[in-house]
Amino acid sequence: MGSLDANPAAAYAAFAADVEPFRPLDADDVRSYLHKAVDFVYDYYKSVESLPVLPGVEPGYLLRLLQSAPPSSSAPFDIAMKELREAVVPGMTHWASPNFFAFFPATNSAAAIAGELIASAMNTVGFTWQAAPAATELEVLALDWLAQLLGLPASFMNRTVAGGRGTGGGVILGTTSEAMLVTLVAARDAALRRSGSNGVAGITRLTVYAADQTHSTFFKACRLAGFDPANIRSIPTGAETDYGLDPARLLEAMQADADAGLVPTYVCATVGTTSSNAVDPVGAVADVAARFAAWVHVDAAYAGSACICPEFRHHLDGVERVDSISMSPHKWLMTCLDCTCLYVRDTHRLTGSLETNPEYLKNHASDSGEVTDLKDMQVGVGRRFRGLKLWMVMRTYGAGKLQEHIRSDVAMAKTFEDLVRGDDRFEVVVPRNFALVCFRIRPRKSGAAIAAGEAEAEKANRELMERLNKTGKAYVAHTVVGGRFVLRFAVGSSLQEERHVRSAWELIKKTTTEIVADAGEDK
Repeated sequence: MGSLDANPAAAYAAFAADVEPFRPLDADDVRSYLHKAVDFVYDYYKSVESLPVLPGVEPGYLLRLLQSAPPSSSAPFDIAMKELREAVVPGMTHWASPNFFAFFPATNSAAAIAGELIASAMNTVGFTWQAAPAATELEVLALDWLAQLLGLPASFMNRTVAGGRGTGGGVILGTTSEAMLVTLVAARDAALRRSGSNGVAGITRLTVYAADQTHSTFFKACRLAGFDPANIRSIPTGAETDYGLDPARLLEAMQADADAGLVPTYVCATVGTTSSNAVDPVGAVADVAARFAAWVHVDAAYAGSACICPEFRHHLDGVERVDSISMSPHKWLMTCLDCTCLYVRDTHRLTGSLETNPEYLKNHASDSGEVTDLKDMQVGVGRRFRGLKLWMVMRTYGAGKLQEHIRSDVAMAKTFEDLVRGDDRFEVVVPRNFALVCFRIRPRKSGAAIAAGEAEAEKANRELMERLNKTGKAYVAHTVVGGRFVLRFAVGSSLQEERHVRSAWELIKKTTTEIVADAGEDK
């Protein structure tokens, strides 16, 4: 070792004389590998409908199929593609399948895939405008386009339609969790300043609020931002508000905290909750929060996409009075993961908490104040060229096609809802919003046996879900709403057509008949 370390150049020269130079971006290899990858993608989309949506594998299966140690020498790219087909694909849950009805959809499109591919090839790291001028400006443009489709006020735009610079702006992040975290940090700092706190000493007095239907990631983000878990208020909801946040209950909670000497800091309103697609009344929530100068964030991760259609835009009424809003085109707007768009009404409140300015990143453009360095609107510094795929989706399909996509999904969900209502063995548990139907097998209610009926219904619905998912012909998920176990049927996978919805319903009916028959035999 000593002789090699003493003369590394000579050692490398001797090594290099015996091998071909390593050129990982050889243009011919790039073309060859990508052609094979594109053929794989083509074949995948042609066949995914016939694949089991949920794989029949056990934990640890992949370790038995692929070598446990990293390879010491190179291998043809075809070997990796062969192992991908034979070992990886059989263990995938196929979110792209038209028979996928679980959770919320992860939509995609040819334009988005192409944009992601090109962005990966360019591999730009756009932490400042100077580091990636076009990537920064295209992201800003795409965000402003989307803001216009959503009917957001000019105060949320980087550039107004007239060409002037707005007071607010946007940034593309990975997930809603990041959007919540960065806005919680900005709201925290604003509340500490407002309350005259010496540094973070007053953080134990800060309180945050959300409905009990709010995504669990909110409560996680609150902890990460340093809020005392004892000061995180989960406001109960019920059937009387279709499980949306009741402004009167919110006011009661915030006033009680203020009277106790605490500082109401942040309210999260949701447009389209995960469990049941409930909608919190944005304007009324903003009015309550304004009494306490609390930050209002709107989580429209899923249902925000629907608001590009005029008939759904009313769900955002009052948005001009909130401080921030986020929505995720990777859920329902044909843009592959990850792509969450965060808009803030005043970017300075966000950058004031997140800005970093090391010497090695200083430059004239940043110092001029004419640009916003997007690193200062996120947790990290490095960032991908996410704006390209979002811009490509809007540039390629236009507002008309994107609205057609949303309306088609809603129409298919309405079809499924009608089918459920037409079979007296089932019930729709909450009013359908957008493209999610929450349904279940009805409990048998006879006199005082309601409780027993509910327990029996939960057992039957669990059995229905498990049997459906084991077939591989459909995948549905569940939730609990008002103490009731219900099935969630989410329409929206990019390849879905009405025939897939009807086929799933036929499978649900058939499986339910089998469950009832089996239950009768057990008695």
